[in-house]
Amino acid sequence: MTNTTTAMFNAEAAVYSRRRLVPCFDAFYGGAVRALELGPHELGDVLDLGCGTGALAAMVADAHPAARLTLLDGAPAMVEAAAAALGPRTVASVVQDFGAPLPAGPFDAVVSALAIHHLDDAGKRSLYDRAFEVLRPGGVFVNAEQVLGATPALDTLLWRWHEREARALGASDAEWDAAVERMSHDRCATLKANLTMLRAAGFADVSAHFADGRFAVLAGRRPT
Repeated sequence: MTNTTTAMFNAEAAVYSRRRLVPCFDAFYGGAVRALELGPHELGDVLDLGCGTGALAAMVADAHPAARLTLLDGAPAMVEAAAAALGPRTVASVVQDFGAPLPAGPFDAVVSALAIHHLDDAGKRSLYDRAFEVLRPGGVFVNAEQVLGATPALDTLLWRWHEREARALGASDAEWDAAVERMSHDRCATLKANLTMLRAAGFADVSAHFADGRFAVLAGRRPT
């Protein structure tokens, strides 16, 4: 993630919200929480990569009462907001870029939502490799991600659906324009490419657990 991207999210931490701009928000995030069932029945330590304001971490905490959250983001204001929202469920707050070594863990789950697509493909591969390494055997990796259409024509269609559905939910011109500016920093890969990278990193049972337009939930498990 570039310094410009980090600064942008840091500045927007107080007002940042995804609900109107992710039309499938409930099913998308719900699919990420459900995909955790690929891993241990009871989650203990969980690492959230690119935690933002803590939307996914809060849902994980609600679904897994014993979960202990380590929050990681490059934007200090985002980490602060997420930690405040989660309270004592947060055991560590880490401000760092995705290129730095990850907290050692081992973790029962590593999760991420709408963050890893800011990396180029080499950066994605590196992060998937490192996420695999900090998981305990049997641990699960779940990435609720924004993906590229499989062809330029399909990608154009997905963009059109995204704007139409966001506006139908009440996104204003200013909100959509700000979202387009944020998305100009994205380096999305196709769903197929992301799944291939996860398999190359060593994950087993790799699959898409949800897909709707530009949004998909990918998961894999570190073999026991």
